[in-house]
Amino acid sequence: MTLDRDAFYIDGRWAAPATSATLQVVSPHSEQVVATVPEGSAADVDAAVAAARRAFDEGPWPRMSPEERIEVVQAFSGLYAARLAEMADLITTEMGAPTSFSNLAQSPAPWMQIEAFLGIARAFPWEETRPGVLGPEVIVRREPVGVVAAIPPWNVPQFTTISKVVPALLAGNTVVVKPAPETPLDTYLMAELLEEAGVPAGVVNIVAAGREVGEHLVAHPGIDKVAFTGSTAAGRKIAAVCGEQLKRVSLELGGKSAAIVLDDADLAATMEGLKFVALMNSGQACVAQTRILASRANYDAVVEALAETVSGMVVGDPADPATEIGPMVAQRQQERVEKYIALGQEEGARLVVGGNGMPDGLDRGWYVRPTVFADVDNRMRIAQEEIFGPVLSVIAYDDVDDAVRIANDSDYGLAGTVWTGDPEAGLDVARRVRAGTYGVNTYTMDFAAPFGGFKASGIGREFGPEGLAQYTELKAIYPTAPAM
Repeated sequence: MTLDRDAFYIDGRWAAPATSATLQVVSPHSEQVVATVPEGSAADVDAAVAAARRAFDEGPWPRMSPEERIEVVQAFSGLYAARLAEMADLITTEMGAPTSFSNLAQSPAPWMQIEAFLGIARAFPWEETRPGVLGPEVIVRREPVGVVAAIPPWNVPQFTTISKVVPALLAGNTVVVKPAPETPLDTYLMAELLEEAGVPAGVVNIVAAGREVGEHLVAHPGIDKVAFTGSTAAGRKIAAVCGEQLKRVSLELGGKSAAIVLDDADLAATMEGLKFVALMNSGQACVAQTRILASRANYDAVVEALAETVSGMVVGDPADPATEIGPMVAQRQQERVEKYIALGQEEGARLVVGGNGMPDGLDRGWYVRPTVFADVDNRMRIAQEEIFGPVLSVIAYDDVDDAVRIANDSDYGLAGTVWTGDPEAGLDVARRVRAGTYGVNTYTMDFAAPFGGFKASGIGREFGPEGLAQYTELKAIYPTAPAM
């Protein structure tokens, strides 16, 4: 079965592209082309925005009741649930995520988001009446923002697409999705499911394209809000454009999160946990906790345990269920990670496991050897900059106060964990670290709670009622004249 596509999803139909340009989807494992799809141009974006604008300004979707929209999204959820395995396989094929991760986070987690947002929407205060100060009552309504540009990254493409599209739809918005050029295939399947669920024409439009066309979408006068997940550098540029145009914007950006290992932690359990929180999706995750903080008293034991854990992880074909570390998404990403590994050694960090060169047993694919550095100073670039690969830095701290200081000594503030035998002590640490999400002896994202970051990790929140509220505008209505 071919995965090739020859059209975009615009205005409820499969529309021919404006140019003959194409994107090649390349397997990070085999380095072979697995699909060809159209590459969007500014003209394609203009058509998609025009369709979304008509659907918002003239169509039924924003004028439906929340209950009617919920019914359509519920149908989408049922269709999505039936295609989870297919979605997971597509994402493993296009970006190289280990199938064990894809079948956990790349498709079941997005479906869980849909279900969570449905429950939140049913209880959401779309319109409420409050006692007034100048009059007997005030009506407060939450109305849709308008046309939303949803721009997901390549690392968890459905996870980040659904986190934007579903709350936008439930709130009554229309959407233009620009998937990353590396990972367009999953959005085609999503479009088919949305159409089958009965989402009206023009409400969701999808154009895969590169950075320049993405910039055109962000600056387009027909866009009312931009929802972006990606690098902090790109987020700054988007924020500048949205600020100039006074567009609504939400940004989920980078991270350089710290996992603090206290001396009373169960080391074996901690290492098992760090395999996920530090190296999920082969380290290609914004929440990956790649700074491992260990006390000076326990430092050697943590380094030794981490080295044993990482060196024992299975690296290889992402389609193999036994694989724990797959390839980087593209050759440029492989080269970027290898440059950081070389930089760590130049900066004076001690290479404990890994290093540059292909992992044993592999002679092709964009693989990187899982790497652990010890004797890392938090001022080193490998400790301050987001590498987005399987590279961990172990940093020593003097006491708990010092650990918190080091964890907070970062431009980012997205995630973190603390590992301890004393949950109350762990909660105390969690309250002191400036990060948007934090775990004690675990790390997860609960879709009932807000997700996002402090500092350079972004603006706004996804998930929970807060995530739905990002796609609404507040309106106050005064049904009676105030008493004078």
